[in-house]
Amino acid sequence: MENLLLLHGALGAAATLEPLKQALADNYSVYTINFAGHGGNALPAQEDYSIELFAKNVVDFMQAQQLEQVHIFGYSMGGYVGLFLAQQYPGRVKSVFTLATKFAWSEEAAAKEVKMLNPDKIKEKVPQFAAMLAQRHAPQPWEQVMHKTAAMMQQLGTQPALTPDALAQLQLPIQVAVGDQDTMVTLEETIAAYRNLPNGRLLVLPATKHPLETIPVSRLSQEINLFLAHIPASIPA
Repeated sequence: MENLLLLHGALGAAATLEPLKQALADNYSVYTINFAGHGGNALPAQEDYSIELFAKNVVDFMQAQQLEQVHIFGYSMGGYVGLFLAQQYPGRVKSVFTLATKFAWSEEAAAKEVKMLNPDKIKEKVPQFAAMLAQRHAPQPWEQVMHKTAAMMQQLGTQPALTPDALAQLQLPIQVAVGDQDTMVTLEETIAAYRNLPNGRLLVLPATKHPLETIPVSRLSQEINLFLAHIPASIPA
């Protein structure tokens, strides 16, 4: 079976993709990973969070699992990592399906995202979310995960890892998907990214918001199956 790697979003973990993994297991060899500092993985001691670091996490995982090539589904930040990986290691990635991935990074956009990443305010106003993050990332302190994520977003605001020119160089099959009610990722930025892709497809999910858990697993797995069904079984490295 074809190899399919699922990449989680910012503040997420492999466990958030477990229902999707199970739904796709009959058709693909499905893998999930935790990025550095996520899902209980050790926080990088001497290194900040970055798209480059997370891409290296994927490459190391593929080498450990002896995976020569993979299809990638990436949710939110995971989609950004998947596209960056395809740019840096084109022979290792056969296709990328992104969902709710932010492409239009600027200082203003980063500031908007970072404003929501305040551990103290989250503990005060949404303690249930804080408790969930604590459980998800234990034994690592979720506050540090959030601080490092905020710093990475600020870096993306000044130096995006993916530019329109970089997207235009990606020749592999790519589908970018966004919900029409997503308040974090605009339809406009997703369309702009799609138009830069030489072999791109666009999917707009109706009545769909940003959080992954609000999207029916059956719907998402169906869309992934439809996308991958159109890709040749063998793509030259």
